[in-house]
Amino acid sequence: MTAQREWFEKDYYKILGVADTATPKEITKAYRKLARESHPDANPGNSAAEDRFKEISAAYDVLNDEAKHKEYDEVRKMGPMGGFGGSGGQPGGYNFNAGDAGLGDLLGQMFTGGRQRRGGAASGVGPRRGGDLEASLTLTFEDAAKGLTTTLHLTADTQCSTCNGSGAKPGTMPHACGNCGGRGVVDDNQGFFSFSTPCPVCQGSGTIIDTPCPTCRGTGVERRPREVNVRLPAGVADGQRIRLKGRGAPGRNGGPPGDLFVVCKVAPHRLFGRDGKNLTLKVPVTFAEAVLGATIQVPSLDGLPVSLRLKPGTQPGSRHRIKGKGIISSSDAGDLIVTVDVVVPTTLSDDERAAVEQLAAADTPSPRQHLSD
Repeated sequence: MTAQREWFEKDYYKILGVADTATPKEITKAYRKLARESHPDANPGNSAAEDRFKEISAAYDVLNDEAKHKEYDEVRKMGPMGGFGGSGGQPGGYNFNAGDAGLGDLLGQMFTGGRQRRGGAASGVGPRRGGDLEASLTLTFEDAAKGLTTTLHLTADTQCSTCNGSGAKPGTMPHACGNCGGRGVVDDNQGFFSFSTPCPVCQGSGTIIDTPCPTCRGTGVERRPREVNVRLPAGVADGQRIRLKGRGAPGRNGGPPGDLFVVCKVAPHRLFGRDGKNLTLKVPVTFAEAVLGATIQVPSLDGLPVSLRLKPGTQPGSRHRIKGKGIISSSDAGDLIVTVDVVVPTTLSDDERAAVEQLAAADTPSPRQHLSD
């Protein structure tokens, strides 16, 4: 049986919140619910949610695979989670307790044959997923609101253009390692346990390159400028991270590439602000327009003015909603929220002053009457 070290250390049933008797349908249902809650796209900039998503995905990868699921259950029966051989210590098994000193080191050496790299994981075993990359993209307020397709220029690791990622000099080909038969690992039988360790001949790659590529020196990867097409949906917010699956660093030993995360930086607009999918705008009006009511023209993000009807007695700071003039996405549209700002003139003509004095002389109740009651 070939096991992963993490299988001894993690309870995948607990991570997914299901019983160890859960059916495949129950496991899938639990995974989908948790994945939606912790997906990086739903939690931009939240590293804890991203780590949680990876943990959930790792648990589902094992429990959703019939062969891995069976092996994992067998490991749990004899590992720290199950007491290494059950509560009674079955004959021929190892009856360690989870609290035994040095158990983690012992397990690490059993998995890696005593050879460890940083983090304690075995080095170079089989296909490895490429690393995730992150790049920044500065957008205008209008582009972020309406969405756009653009080209991102970055310098990063990518598949070698000379050998197409094989690592071998053009005209030659890597061949399977004779020591491990191309598996990249050799079995280490230790009685009750059987573990896999990296092949010492091919260093876990499973292949031997007799004549390395002169460009990448046998790695299959080179660092060079490249262009990535990015499609941003309408309504991208400042600081939001957009995930481009498979556009990160290339994988090793036939592994899948990583992801590219684009961090959006949205420049402010001279007039408009944002509140989710709604646009906000402060509009000045005259005292007469506020008192008597008026129909005014206000700007919109698409450049076409829209009409807003103010009722008589409109108050300073009041908010007025214009439907459908906010951020427009494929599913729905936000609104334009207009805040009225009554402008008080600092200078008056003779006629204006006379009109205001006439208004002041009219018999109107004091707005401060409630302060003396």
